[in-house]
Order: sequence, then structure tokens, then C-alpha cells
Amino acid sequence: MIVVRRIALIAACALVPAGCGATPHKARTAPSKLAQAEATHEYPSPPPPAQTAAHPANTAAQAVRAFATAYINWTAASVARDMASLAARSVGQARSAMTLAAAETADDYELQRGGIANQGTVEAVAPLPAQPDQYLVVTLESTSATNTTAYQGLRPAWHVALATVTEQRPGQWVLSGWQPEN
Repeated sequence: MIVVRRIALIAACALVPAGCGATPHKARTAPSKLAQAEATHEYPSPPPPAQTAAHPANTAAQAVRAFATAYINWTAASVARDMASLAARSVGQARSAMTLAAAETADDYELQRGGIANQGTVEAVAPLPAQPDQYLVVTLESTSATNTTAYQGLRPAWHVALATVTEQRPGQWVLSGWQPEN
């Protein structure tokens, strides 16, 4: 009978270890980043540092106009450098788009071989009524080429873009989004 009681006591302690002097279970800790990556197939990382842009403008409209003017005026020899400069003067999506444009045009054989250039004027910059940080940009542009007849007789064309601005610091505006619509 004593043996049966002892076995029952051991069995009860095995089922309820905290009540029999055993150490309680440790509180669950957050899984390691590696364990989380194995479970979700994504490695958690800290957010990127905040971006700052060179040469901010005093007003949002000035930032949009300066960006658009630089964006539409380029030559085959300058376009990659011009797009890289725009990337440095912007943040967010606009910086990503200009960085990509700089990379794509740097080694564009057809662009270089044709001596292609674009020039234009910013005809209008207007804030969107429902979106105070977005502006509609209208440009009139003409594309030409020195080493090909592909652009011969091409008339100037109207273009529209949607620009988003961000106030980097009080009174310092930069582009954070650039979306040509045509």
C-alpha cells in the first residue's frame, strides 16, 4: 500500500511539477530572429534610416517645379548624371525611381548612339485639392536626336506627372514621389 501511494504521489508530481517543489516553467521568450525567419521566411530587420535630400526648396511648389525642370531637360551625355542628381535631391519613391533611371540610362547604347536629347518647359504646377502634398505637373517637351532621323519632325508634346512632396524640415521641401502619367 505504501508503494502504491508513493507511485501515486510521484505521478501527481509529474503532472503538476510546480506544486511539488519543482521549478516552474520559464516564461516564453520572443523567438530569435533566426527562428522567426525560419517560420515566416522573412528576416526581420530594423527600419532604414530616415532619408534626407540635398538642396530642399523653400516651398512645395518650388520643389516640384525645380525637380520637373531638371527631369525634362537632358542630353544623352548628361541623362544618367542628371537622374542621379535628382535622386540625391529627393527621398522615398522619387529617389528610387531616379536611381533606377540613372542606372538604366548610363549604359543605354541606343540613347548614346542616337544622340537623343529632351528639352521642355514646366507649364503648370498645381496642388491637388483633396491631397495637399500632391501636385499636378504639366510640361511641354520636345525630343530630338543628332545621329538619327527617328525624331525628325516630331512636334512638342504635352506631358502630365503627379508629384508628391515632403517637408524635410520646417520650410524645406523635397520630392518624395514622381509619377509620369503619359
